[in-house]
Amino acid sequence: MHIIINKKFLTYGNYKVKCAIGKRGIGHKKKEGDLITPKGRYRIKYILYRKDRVKKIQSKLKKIIITKKMGWCNDPTSKQYNKLVYFSTSYRYEKLYRKENTYDIILVLNYNMNPIVKNKGSAIFIHVAKKNYKKTEGCVALSKIHLLKIVKDIKKNTLVKI
Repeated sequence: MHIIINKKFLTYGNYKVKCAIGKRGIGHKKKEGDLITPKGRYRIKYILYRKDRVKKIQSKLKKIIITKKMGWCNDPTSKQYNKLVYFSTSYRYEKLYRKENTYDIILVLNYNMNPIVKNKGSAIFIHVAKKNYKKTEGCVALSKIHLLKIVKDIKKNTLVKI
């Protein structure tokens, strides 16, 4: 069973929920920061989550606890571009440990990872939606309750089709 994402919904089997996508919709991502959710088929590499906000997370996928020193490199000049980093880096990165709950649970998609192409886009995740399902910078976002339900059932071979 695979996850299907279109303009307003994420579908997983018989489960269909509202979701948010990039401000410029779904399309062929051209560069870092273009606000497009990339069209394609992706695997979920692993789950990042805040242990202090998500007490029990059940999943068959690898889980990594987000710490205060973790980020995701979005600087195309770095060798760590589009990778999980720790804050001793001098390059630009997106903080993963945040005040708001958008990154309480993150499904890391393998977009632009094999090989990594500089400036093609980074940090394409499925994460918790903001209030009113505000558009994202390219990720897919849904409610925390719905995300937890899906995480419980997905497997290593689950594809995400956008």
